[in-house]
Amino acid sequence: MNGTFHHVKASTQYKREHKSDYGRERMDILYEDANIVVIHKPSGMLSVPYPGSKARTALDVLEKIMRTKGTYSSAHRPFTVHRLDRDTSGVMMFALTEAVQTKVMDSWHTMVTERLYRAVAENPRNPKKILPVSGLIDLPLAKNSHHLGYVPHDPHDKNRTVEARTYFSVVFRGATHTLFELSLDTGKKNQIRAHLSSQGYPLAGDENYRARTDPFHRLALHARTLAFVHPITHEPLRFEVPEPEEWLLYVQRGDRHPQTPIWFDREAQRQMRQSYTNSSPVPAPRLSRKQRSKMDFIAQAHALQK
Repeated sequence: MNGTFHHVKASTQYKREHKSDYGRERMDILYEDANIVVIHKPSGMLSVPYPGSKARTALDVLEKIMRTKGTYSSAHRPFTVHRLDRDTSGVMMFALTEAVQTKVMDSWHTMVTERLYRAVAENPRNPKKILPVSGLIDLPLAKNSHHLGYVPHDPHDKNRTVEARTYFSVVFRGATHTLFELSLDTGKKNQIRAHLSSQGYPLAGDENYRARTDPFHRLALHARTLAFVHPITHEPLRFEVPEPEEWLLYVQRGDRHPQTPIWFDREAQRQMRQSYTNSSPVPAPRLSRKQRSKMDFIAQAHALQK
């Protein structure tokens, strides 16, 4: 690379080396008719493309399947109605015509009757911050320069925040981690991750929200249940794909000797940077305390890793 370091996230490189299906994740179709298709999206697959990305997406896979079956046309193809984060697995729906897409998106909050997530989160270090068995996190979200949602220090700044409400219940509270079930009253980007992190509960495997454990080598967030009224037939439909069994077993057992995730292993990061350049890596400049104070908490975490 002629001595130039092209930044690769430590967690991404780890997945390339250790995730057996990296870039070849299997997507399952749970239901399909002439109007909609419901899938089980795997962790590691983008829902839809974004500008400049050549990564494989659920939308691409669906289009390929339809072309193979001969059912694809410019009018009959997958249309996005909602999204899941790349590292979030679970049940997801696409419309198959533009008219159905419009109808679903216009009536989403009334047609969807149940949408449940499961997540494994690290317990707070401060025992006084333990969440109750169930409740509501009603905190506005803002976006940082990396387009990640977070709870700002000043929640009353209406110019840069959006309303966000997450209902939660504890499925099992372990010694080191908690298994949550969650539902969204509002569907904002990174909402569950940002809300739980703001309460001292970063999701296991969540590099962006300063998790310190990565037991499953993926983000521990899964869209388990999606129930809705069919936009055309008005038939009630419900789809459920349970989260991996190991999640509950891990929480019940407790992680007494967690391995440091690679993104917190600074020596591993240094060696990784070394392997991606023909010359010695140039250390990133350290920011002053004053500079860091002007950054949001996620950006500060990234700066402190350098």
